[in-house]
Amino acid sequence: MTAADSPAAAARLFAQTAVFIAGAADPGAFPPTDLPEVALAGRSNCGKSSLVNALCGRKALARVSRTPGRTRQINFFRIGDSLILADLPGYGYAKAAKSIAGEWQRLIGSYLATRRTLRRVLLLIDARRGIMDNDREAMALLDRAAISFCAVMTKIDKVKAAERGESLRRIQAELARHPAAHPEAIVVSSLTGEGLEGLKSHVAALARRQSFGV
Repeated sequence: MTAADSPAAAARLFAQTAVFIAGAADPGAFPPTDLPEVALAGRSNCGKSSLVNALCGRKALARVSRTPGRTRQINFFRIGDSLILADLPGYGYAKAAKSIAGEWQRLIGSYLATRRTLRRVLLLIDARRGIMDNDREAMALLDRAAISFCAVMTKIDKVKAAERGESLRRIQAELARHPAAHPEAIVVSSLTGEGLEGLKSHVAALARRQSFGV
């Protein structure tokens, strides 16, 4: 797909109806599919569910919890007959018990190892906080699993314009050290819509069945 037709492809993709198809707290509940799949991962309260809603043009497709760390399952959404979006449970919530953290690792490890149609993980980074230790652990996990990921800086509307360039530079420098990382980070705001069209084009390219690699 060329840069010229990416917006058109994105418009076609996200004009299709998006529906919730499954919530899986264990690998046995993962829904079977032969569609390309894109997953969203990130710290608790980084804006994953809000981004799913913004991408799909729905206000309540994915539930947005006011309590960080509440979601402990993978939620799967199908966009027409073209793509699966998987909203992974957040990590790094300070009050989560060690047993819950262990459950997260087992669930995500199994997901990464078994979803053969997974094209890329969108690793959401709260732009106000930058990359934190839990994010680095997630990046290392994706490197080991050889799963391509793209850093998406969320809540960019909360960052002053004068600070954005330096924040993006620091994130790009860290990404360069990870073999599984897409080289360019994407900045978005689910609230204002900034950057959403670019992210939609990125996802639309991945929705092609023959789309592989970084």
